[in-house]
Amino acid sequence: MDEHALETIEFEMALMLRLITSMTTYQKIGNLDRSAYLLLQQITHLQSAGIKALSDEFHLDISTVSRQAAALEQKGYVVRVPDPLDGRAYYLQVTELGTKELLENKEFRRKKLTELLQDWSDEEREMFGQLMKKFNRTFI
Repeated sequence: MDEHALETIEFEMALMLRLITSMTTYQKIGNLDRSAYLLLQQITHLQSAGIKALSDEFHLDISTVSRQAAALEQKGYVVRVPDPLDGRAYYLQVTELGTKELLENKEFRRKKLTELLQDWSDEEREMFGQLMKKFNRTFI
């Protein structure tokens, strides 16, 4: 594997993480941190989801996802719905408030990306999105 390419990728990823962290730290993006945003996004996509499925999806331990879900529940963004097949289990569903918060955060993120990528061609944006998707799937 080309050492120069690896060094460039490693450095640019570290820089991107720093810039994104800086941007989200100093420019408030609603009431959702990254983990809350991703959980709400996934629960919305699935229409409802259990803690185990979410922990599997994000490669996190169940206690971490459970704690994050409890925080979402306290804020009124999700509710627990009992599993009809297993009285001990439950699913999470996004509330109207959670949907509103998710959409506001998503809109802010899209506006920011539009600003950042305004000088890129449609082809470059498409390629970048596909390469990021491919890279993220290598973790699965």
